[in-house]
Amino acid sequence: MSYTNQEGREDILEALVDAIDALSRSLAALGEAYELLDEATADRLEEALFQPVQGAFGRAKRTYTGFAERHELTTAPFAPADTRSPASGARALIEDAVAAAAETDMVLGELQDTMLPVEVGDAELREGLSAVRRAVGEVPARSRDFLRILGR
Repeated sequence: MSYTNQEGREDILEALVDAIDALSRSLAALGEAYELLDEATADRLEEALFQPVQGAFGRAKRTYTGFAERHELTTAPFAPADTRSPASGARALIEDAVAAAAETDMVLGELQDTMLPVEVGDAELREGLSAVRRAVGEVPARSRDFLRILGR
């Protein structure tokens, strides 16, 4: 059985949906954590983690939509993510957010390793994937720095 360009493009969209869902979970967890912190700490959280994840989320959605439009593929709406209970605390929520961001990086890395973005994708798709991975790639180090001073 042969693998068509259409099937490859649909696989790319599925991977992008998985990555976007993980970013949505990350944003939701960061939003919950933000609400649990004092104003100054919440502002640091927004700058250190929320902004890079939000930027990656927006870029991932634009990449998904643009790729689908360029290749006349059907898109699906995205639902907001659920998070862990705020009772678990800001630290646990931030750790959940970092794990979800790392999941995004893993999903997109695996997609890039398949070579589908080269074989059936396009330059804009490849640039979008790289941009999202660059943004989420900063999150673990930024979170370590942030968590090191949380509660001090």
